Amino acid sequence: MSAVCLIVAGVVSATLPTEQFTLSWIHSVEKTRWEETYRVEGDRLALIEARIQGMGAGMEPSADARFADGWWIWRPNMPPLPELVLSRSPYARDYAVCFASRCAELGALTGAVDATDTSVVTLKPCL
Repeated sequence: MSAVCLIVAGVVSATLPTEQFTLSWIHSVEKTRWEETYRVEGDRLALIEARIQGMGAGMEPSADARFADGWWIWRPNMPPLPELVLSRSPYARDYAVCFASRCAELGALTGAVDATDTSVVTLKPCL
């Protein structure tokens, strides 16, 4: 089975035993939810779907997006990535990661002490 490693300061702080996960966050200005679903493909993360609940500052859906159940949904056309680098901020809600029918905030998964932790978290396939 594949797994996704969450790395803080060069150290693996958590391992998600999953081949697929959804990363979500609330846009800090528009207060609109954004979600991206990734799948592990070898040593890369393939973005297989993106969804947003509204449009606004820097949040335009793809031209081929469809609107369903309150979401703009599309399949981004981009090559798989070696990693995702996420910066946490005390001025915005934390990222959430959902996998295997459960969700948790990124800080809780990596053991961040509190909401003021501004650590950079890298997600990448565990090899």
